[in-house]
This record gives sequence, C-alpha cells and structure tokens, in this order.
Amino acid sequence: MTLPRTVGVVGGGRMGVGIAHAFLLAGAAEVVVVERDDQAAARARAGLERAVAASVERGSIPRTAPELLGRARVTTSVADVAAAGLVVEAVPEDLATKVDVLGRVEAVLPPTAWLATNTSSLSVDALAGHLDHAERFVGLHFFNPVPASALVEIVRGARTVPVLVEEAAAWVADLGKASIVVSDSPGFASSRLGVAIGLEAIRMVEEGVASPADIDTAMVRGYRFPVGPLRLTDLVGLDVRLGIAEHLERELGPRFAVPPLLREMVAAGRLGRKAGEGFFRWDE
Repeated sequence: MTLPRTVGVVGGGRMGVGIAHAFLLAGAAEVVVVERDDQAAARARAGLERAVAASVERGSIPRTAPELLGRARVTTSVADVAAAGLVVEAVPEDLATKVDVLGRVEAVLPPTAWLATNTSSLSVDALAGHLDHAERFVGLHFFNPVPASALVEIVRGARTVPVLVEEAAAWVADLGKASIVVSDSPGFASSRLGVAIGLEAIRMVEEGVASPADIDTAMVRGYRFPVGPLRLTDLVGLDVRLGIAEHLERELGPRFAVPPLLREMVAAGRLGRKAGEGFFRWDE
C-alpha cells in the first residue's frame, strides 16, 4: 500500500465525496474532507455516510460502516489538512475558485506534501502557475461515480516531477483503478473525446435525428458504451458540460461550439439528474 497516511479532499460535493469514499475503501489511515461552511459540511458528511453504507450493504468490503467512517473527518478549516501527505482539490470548475483554494491549501502544507486537482478540463499548468511548488502538483481526474469508475486520468504538468507521476499511478492502483498519463492540454484525453461525442448527440436531438433514448441505445448497444452520451450529460450536469464545452471552444475552436439546445436547457433549469430533469426525467 503506497497511499499516504492522511489524504485531504477539499470540496465535499458529489465528486469530493466520491473521492473521499474511494480512499476510505482503499484503507487510507485518515481522510479529511474540507467544505466551505457548516451547512455544506453537514451535506458532505451525510453524503459520505450514505455512500459508505451502500458499499457495506453490497458486501463489497469486509469492514463495517462505523469502522470506515471512523477514519473520516469533515471540517470547514483548510488548516485541518496540514498533516496530509496528499490533498486533492475537488471544488467547482472555475479557475479563480480553484486558484484560491489551491493557494490556501498550499499555505498550510509542508513542502514534502503532494497536491492534486480533480479538474476535468482546466489547464494544470495555469493552476500551477499560482503555486510556490508547482513541481509537487499534478492532475488527478476522477470520473463520476468515483468508487464504481475504473479509470483515473493523471495529468502531468510542465513542472510536475516524474516521481509524482509514478506515485500517482501507484495510488490509483491501490484504489483498484487503472490510470492513463496525459500531458496538460485542453480537455486532456477523456473530457475532450467525451464532450465531443456528447455535443454531437445534443445536436442530433436538436435536429430531430432521433430521440435521446434511441441515440443512447445506439452507443450502448452498438458501441458498448457503459452509459449513453445524453444520460451521461444528465449525470454530469448540463451546466457543468456547458462550462467545459465553452472552455474547449475557446481553446480549440469551433469544433466544440455549444449547441443552442444545451444553452436553452441550462437557462430553463433542466440541468439533469440533480434538477430532476434533463434529456431524461430523474424521479427519485
């Protein structure tokens, strides 16, 4: 086991909770989740408790929920990750927000600690440019849902030291997942390809080519995708997909132009599963 004794996760939303859950299942000594305020911290704690309970009920792990959750803390103070060997930032996909959070985390960490971002599209080098120790910074792009996903994309920045890439690959293996290593570039490998397919699927709905269900069935049955591109868009969140697409369009040009339908659905609040409706209805 090569995982650090303590892992910090800053951001307790769906991705942050998923990352914390995955590290708990892998046996890290302690996982510390940091949220912005007491209300958000309570939601994160409740989400982590539900996720761990579901894993135990499935019989996928030999430990009890209290044993696992006994190694987790949810806090509102960045100072509580000061003893972590690795801290993963998992706040929303906004450059200014991530820069602020990463700077505050780096300020409390010893120079021997590793720092990572879970960004799915923003430049690792752009984020690293605001850090004092960019050589100890790497992208760890987890996929949703984190515990069930089989891949983590390791994004190597221009200044990332090779040993950190090696360490990251070992951590991912300890989590029971495969890794790929990509150089920092817009959308990396996975988001770039996934968004391209998702946007084309949205254009097909817009043009009346087929229903969302039939488009997804074509990719699931015909190409063995585990989930169709439109259902995945609902899971990710249409607002999140819109933000990533806008970023890729700025960086890579009109091949990532945003379909008007996507903008219309976001403006109407049809954001996918979290809103109850997107390309599909999500009745709990």
